[in-house]
Amino acid sequence: MDQQTLFEAAFLGLLEGLTEFLPVSSTGHILLAGHFLGFESEGKVFEVLIQFGAILAILLVYFRRLWTIALTLPSSATSRRFVAGIVLAFLPAAVIGVFAHGFIKTVLFEAPTLICIMLVLGGFVLLWVDRRKTTVRYSDVQDYPLMLALKIGLFQTIAFIPGVSRSGATIAGALLMGTDKRSAAEFSFFLAMPTMGGAFAFDLWLNRNALSGDDLSLIAVGFAVAFVAAIIVVRSLLDFVSRHGFAPFAYWRILVGTLGLIGIYLL
Repeated sequence: MDQQTLFEAAFLGLLEGLTEFLPVSSTGHILLAGHFLGFESEGKVFEVLIQFGAILAILLVYFRRLWTIALTLPSSATSRRFVAGIVLAFLPAAVIGVFAHGFIKTVLFEAPTLICIMLVLGGFVLLWVDRRKTTVRYSDVQDYPLMLALKIGLFQTIAFIPGVSRSGATIAGALLMGTDKRSAAEFSFFLAMPTMGGAFAFDLWLNRNALSGDDLSLIAVGFAVAFVAAIIVVRSLLDFVSRHGFAPFAYWRILVGTLGLIGIYLL
């Protein structure tokens, strides 16, 4: 393992931390960057396991809120409904992720052209949703009805196609069903905790015998950088979205996807 490989791991970790909670597809960015850098990891384990840095970052930022919810579960119907809603929203992705894992990792993750196309298409969809005039019915994630949470979870499953974006799919789904922009982004944060945690644990278990010392070193570097970058993003995203909406991320997706297609076919 040379310094260039460590630099590439740090760069990919930075991409993960900066993009995981933005509606721009962190997986798409990392896979495209790995494709052009020539960075390879067996079964794309590195790309999944460095997400643990982002998981810890959001758990740290939301620790007090999570602790309060946990303490009030026995006495608060609102807390119980919120937790039940997150569980319901998580279940569709959990089921599909287990049964389609092999296809996702060996087929979809190996298709850079598909990733670029989905980045561009997703950008236009996000731009349309952001500009669409709707009546806001839900502005507090703890007041989301259970059926709304489940429907948002169904939208999340679209993100198994790399380039779609897990947060982008959940945010777009929430906005289409009458939430405001800030709570849509926040719900995607909470839903990320079980979804990313489950993906991390499942991939770690499946590849437990394939990891080498060099793999662990690269993952540690990527994890550390992703952790720091994700903390910065999580602490600033909600205020940014409240002021600017999601259009800047839509334009970024279109730009990256277009440049990726140019790079694939012309370079």
